[in-house]
Amino acid sequence: MRVHELAKKLGLESSEVLERAKKLKMDVSTASSGLSDDEAAKLEKELGGSKKTSAKKPTSKKSSSTSSTKESTTKKKTTSKKSSTTKKKTKSPFSVKDKVVYPHHGAATIIKKERHEFQDRKTDYFVLELATEQLVLRVPVDKAEELGVRPVISKTAARRVLASFKDDPEEAGANWSRWYKLLTEKINSGDIFQVAEVVRDLTYAQQTKGISPALKRMLSKARLILSSELRFALDLSEEDAMKRMDRALPKVEVDDGV
Repeated sequence: MRVHELAKKLGLESSEVLERAKKLKMDVSTASSGLSDDEAAKLEKELGGSKKTSAKKPTSKKSSSTSSTKESTTKKKTTSKKSSTTKKKTKSPFSVKDKVVYPHHGAATIIKKERHEFQDRKTDYFVLELATEQLVLRVPVDKAEELGVRPVISKTAARRVLASFKDDPEEAGANWSRWYKLLTEKINSGDIFQVAEVVRDLTYAQQTKGISPALKRMLSKARLILSSELRFALDLSEEDAMKRMDRALPKVEVDDGV
C-alpha cells in the first residue's frame, strides 16, 4: 500500500500520514512511497485514533441575527480565498539539479525549469533528462508529485532492493494473462521494489522455461529502470550498476535431463 492510498482510506491528507511515518522511522519520502503491511497497520492504528478524536463536531447554535449570518458567510469566503492563495503558492519539494525518478522511465536529473504560456495561462515545467535513454521529459512543477515523481532511494534502500532478488520468484501459473497484467502494473508503478520483482520473476522464467518476445522487451525495460536508480543511489556508472544487479540475481541451474 502507498502513503496516499492509506491517507485516502483514513480520510486524511497525504502529508499528515507521511509526516507520522517519518517520525516512526519508516523509509518513506513521498506520497507515492510504498508501505509494508506491518507499517500500514501501525500507521492506521496511530492515525485512526487521532481521527476519531478530531471527528467530534461542536454543537451548532442557531442564530436569529441576519447580520451574524452575513458576517459568517463573509468569513467563509475570505478563508476560502486565503486557502486557495496558499495552495497556489505551495513550494515544490524538487529543484534544478535534483536526482529524481519518473514512473515507467526510471531515474533522471532535473536540468532546468521552463515557463510556457498556453491560452493566456503560464505554467512552470521541470525539464527531466533521463539517465538511460536519450530522452527529455517536461513535467508541470505543481503536478510533479501527483504524477509520481519522487527522490532517488537511499543507499540503504538500494541494498534492500538487491537483497529482494533472493526472495522466491512468482511464476505465471495457469493464468498467464493475469500475470502479464500484474507485471505491467508493477513496472509502471514507480515503486523500485516492484520493478525489482519484475526483473527477478522474468529473469527466473527466462532461465527456466524461456519467455516470449513481449516479455523479453518488458524485462529489458525493467532492467533499465532499475539500473538507472541503482546508478544514482550507489554512485555507480551505468555499466557497473548493471553488473551489480546481475551479481545479485540468483543463477538457476536448469536440469537438462541428462
